Amino acid sequence: MNKLLIIILAVASAAIGAFVYQKHFNNQQPEHALLYQQPRTIANFELTDHNGNSFANEQLLGKWTLFFFGYTSCPDVCPVTLQELNYIYPQLKEITQNNMQVALVTADPKRDTQQKLNSYIRYFNEEFVALRAGHEVLFPFARSLGLMYGIVEDTSDEFYLVNHSASIILTNPNGQIQAIFKPVQTDPLAIPSIDSEIMLKDFEKIYQLTQP
Repeated sequence: MNKLLIIILAVASAAIGAFVYQKHFNNQQPEHALLYQQPRTIANFELTDHNGNSFANEQLLGKWTLFFFGYTSCPDVCPVTLQELNYIYPQLKEITQNNMQVALVTADPKRDTQQKLNSYIRYFNEEFVALRAGHEVLFPFARSLGLMYGIVEDTSDEFYLVNHSASIILTNPNGQIQAIFKPVQTDPLAIPSIDSEIMLKDFEKIYQLTQP
């Protein structure tokens, strides 16, 4: 066989192989979520759940956890997010072999008492967790997760609003930040929130990629 032809065939085969590998690699990667190849450590924290129990780093071990900041008086993002998470929760549990938990962290501890959080979170799902603490604990915890929140209105008015991220943080069973799910918003006038179907597909890929 002509030597030049052999070289051409070898180059073409290598190019095709690289293309197939890259396509396979891209298909395995999450499409919308930000996946940390090296999981990030979370600073030590201690919050209180809606039943009055301590919730700290130890409660993350052995479970995949979805964290997001919100508050019970939130008029749009929070209820929509909780509804979306509740919709895919059975599938998330199945993927993780029942090692999944969802945690709402209130950014409004002044109004969100333990009793109020208890009623609120149980309305969406009995297995979800609602967490609270003072701002002196919440601010560093939010920064550690890579989220933000802020109260920019006069809190003497009982109807004040709280600004907070619509993103969701995923921690792995080692208690480290593994990924961030950001809201998919094609319409600038729509409520920023996750798309549960997209999130489910990305989560399944992340789970498979992180298995030994």
